Amino acid sequence: RNRIGGGIFMYPGDTKNPRGKLRLLYECAPMAFLAEAAGGAATDGITPILDLVPTALHQRVPFVIGGRDDVEYVRRVLIESGEGS
Repeated sequence: RNRIGGGIFMYPGDTKNPRGKLRLLYECAPMAFLAEAAGGAATDGITPILDLVPTALHQRVPFVIGGRDDVEYVRRVLIESGEGS
């Protein structure tokens, strides 16, 4: 839906799940691969999802995915506010 109408999808960390809720290997990486193949981007707030090296089988990460410009804007805002992962 985001590729058709634009925008981003975010599942950031929160107080209950500071490392995010979506799993890197099963949810985030496959969607990030498709988004980047279609010209979009995906990040954990600082690092592109496809550049992350898993440290655990069910590792969870914050997740931002969408158009390249939108994701870059969110990444900059998170870094400047100190909220990036």
